[in-house]
Amino acid sequence: MSIEWWILIAALAQFINAVVAILDKYIVSDEQALPRPFVYAFYSCLITGFWVIIYFIGFLPGLSLFGVPKFSNVQSPTIEIVALSFLSAYTFFMALVSMYDGLKRSSASTVMPIIGAVSGVSAFVMNHLFLGVRLSENFIWGVLLLSVGTLLIAQSLPKRGEFVHIIHSGIFFALHYISMKGLFNATSFDDGFFWSRIGFVLFALSLLMVPAYWDKIKEQTTQTTKKTGVIVVMTKVLAGIAAFMLLKATAAGDVAVVQSTDGLKFVFIIIIATVFSAWIPESASEQESRPNQIIQKLLSIAVIVIGFFILFT
Repeated sequence: MSIEWWILIAALAQFINAVVAILDKYIVSDEQALPRPFVYAFYSCLITGFWVIIYFIGFLPGLSLFGVPKFSNVQSPTIEIVALSFLSAYTFFMALVSMYDGLKRSSASTVMPIIGAVSGVSAFVMNHLFLGVRLSENFIWGVLLLSVGTLLIAQSLPKRGEFVHIIHSGIFFALHYISMKGLFNATSFDDGFFWSRIGFVLFALSLLMVPAYWDKIKEQTTQTTKKTGVIVVMTKVLAGIAAFMLLKATAAGDVAVVQSTDGLKFVFIIIIATVFSAWIPESASEQESRPNQIIQKLLSIAVIVIGFFILFT
């Protein structure tokens, strides 16, 4: 049984995303923090875009061997690169708005697993339709089991209004990673990652040109405390590290498989919530002690583990 290095990178990224998910739940659930999903999504895009600073680290000798991107690999963008960069920013922003709206209305244990399952299945279909990729039978069964295992973690089904936002978020996350994979196929990783981050910043700043958006962002920003601002920045830095790792895995491997590793995030969330329950804020804690819920979680974890085993055989 051999394990592809990009799957391991994706798995590690999902551990970081588990920490981010807990922090996100706290931020959007606390009315004193940052209650408006639109504003939080705006800052998420803006901070994600500033990850171009990683290219300055590439000037240090030897770091390029560890996959750190370099400015020397960045070229003048074509219209295709520009279009895909802005498409990746738009789809990411729309996915975040719907996800944060879902987290504000419902529990993370309901919202996040369904988003992960929808994203995994959608990426699988789009991978075939848009990129013409065909997976082996083992990979197909592995992806399906990972998606089913992810869906089983959901403690309850959302209400009709929430369901629309959750499905929308899952589909647009898949579109985001498909557009990023298309971007990497059209150019190199270093070049594609750079212009996608520029696209994130320009897209976020363009929202400020709409008066209603400007007023909403300005009002919410002035109400945010310094403590919350620190938590938001720290969360987005961690999210940026995880996103970079997932994009590395996406560029090197299969986008549908990378998206399906989302199920691991919920395994890590359960572990983190159990081990560090005393330190996790109540608004972000979702411990469940009922026997049927514990059995459901154990079953979902078993399905996810089997899915990974099939992927590696």
